[in-house]
Amino acid sequence: MNSYPSRLLEEAVTEFSRLPGIGRKTALRLVLYLLRQPVEDAERFGNAVTALRKGINYCKACNNICEGERCNICNDPRRDQSQICIVEDIRDVMAIENTGQYRGVYHVLGGIISPMDGIGPNQLKLEQLPDRIEKNAVKEVIMALSTTMEGDTTVFYISRKLRPLDVLITTIARGIAIGGELEYADEITLGRSIINRTPYEHTLAK
Repeated sequence: MNSYPSRLLEEAVTEFSRLPGIGRKTALRLVLYLLRQPVEDAERFGNAVTALRKGINYCKACNNICEGERCNICNDPRRDQSQICIVEDIRDVMAIENTGQYRGVYHVLGGIISPMDGIGPNQLKLEQLPDRIEKNAVKEVIMALSTTMEGDTTVFYISRKLRPLDVLITTIARGIAIGGELEYADEITLGRSIINRTPYEHTLAK
């Protein structure tokens, strides 16, 4: 039996519940909240989502979010193009930028290797990385991935892929707790982990 008093209400709840971490009860609460707001506020909310989906692109150089072909970080002449920090997703870029301790550029993988989730190396955005390293005379690649089994597996895979290139590979210091997600680290700890990074080969020797 359908308990929703309106088809429009049910459809809205269904769409909200498709968002990660949002169940139908939470979706219903959000939809009812929007119903209590002025129509102009609901329209502004809807327009913002539509504009986001239509206007956002991914940087052709690093896969970061942007509104043109290249992101603000890659276009910034003050950034050190000889340093590339490899991260899992956009949230990690934002977390590291908030520390104010890194002035290089990024490479966003769009995920990490996780066989349990059906994510293999081919699903990661790695194709242009070797060419980017060679063309920009990159001196250091910083592996800033979460210190989980999946993160360590991804770091190992990428380091082997980049081994033929003459580039220093480092990892962030273990100020980040083992098993911790990068985006949840506080800014001071994350900043120090970036500053105190170590050569990846040293971590393998431990």
